[in-house]
Amino acid sequence: MLNARGWLFVALGVFTLFLVWAWFRGKGRAPGVPSIFELFLGMITNFFDTLGIGSFAPTTSVFKFRHMVPDEKIPGTLNVGHALPTLLEAFLFIAIVQVDIVTLVLMMAAAVVGAWFGSGIVAHWPRRRVQIGMGIALLAAASYFLMQNLNLLPAGGTALILQHWRLWAGVFGSLILGALMTLGIGLYGPCMILVSLLGMDPKAAFPIMMGSCAFLMPVASARFIQAGSYSPRVSLGLALGGLPGVLIAAFIVKSLPLTAMRWLVVVAVVYAAFAMLRSAIQDRGLPAAAVPEPKLY
Repeated sequence: MLNARGWLFVALGVFTLFLVWAWFRGKGRAPGVPSIFELFLGMITNFFDTLGIGSFAPTTSVFKFRHMVPDEKIPGTLNVGHALPTLLEAFLFIAIVQVDIVTLVLMMAAAVVGAWFGSGIVAHWPRRRVQIGMGIALLAAASYFLMQNLNLLPAGGTALILQHWRLWAGVFGSLILGALMTLGIGLYGPCMILVSLLGMDPKAAFPIMMGSCAFLMPVASARFIQAGSYSPRVSLGLALGGLPGVLIAAFIVKSLPLTAMRWLVVVAVVYAAFAMLRSAIQDRGLPAAAVPEPKLY
């Protein structure tokens, strides 16, 4: 007989099948063969995601540097491409870190609801609004990495459970973070701050974050796929490269000194944020047909 955590693993399996079904039934289901670089990008970003760096902000920075994906399709490509590796991470972290099951399920469910509404809005945003939103999201991500390196974040506590008002505060916070994640802000940093402010052990952020993402990303991805608001080939490269990246980080490397890496990410993400906002300024007043398409390579 399965316990509550066992049923959670069953649900993760169902969502994995749902994602694969949505991907192959949706628009762009014949994406072409990903390039070596796209596979490597998926592997390295999900490798560091498993170790706690996050994948959305670094991936967005590379997209902007190399002009790989149209700006308005970046949120969808991030969600669709990183969904399968994140599902794998969720299986691993939910098994390792024993967060209270009620706390875990309620916060994950709230994030999924937020993602459903957020992705439905972002998938239909015009290019310039996505550029502005992602520019702000990237600056928020850079601020988190900066505070982490300067030890300015709340220290957190030792609890692996939330009760009473703290539980409902966590649920409401997860709802908001789920909606924001579909824009590309990522969930790791904000989730770490949220659980620490509520007195939880910072390591509790891993199963909450990975579990939330594992359930909300297939939901968000289905809406982005339905709208055709993603790059099929790049998403496939992120997914196929990301799966071995997760396994290498979880079972072979396990931990690394990441401070220097976070400083590098701060520089890259700030550059990408200003590049995104500069593009929004340049595109202002131009009709859609006049906006130059990026090179896809």
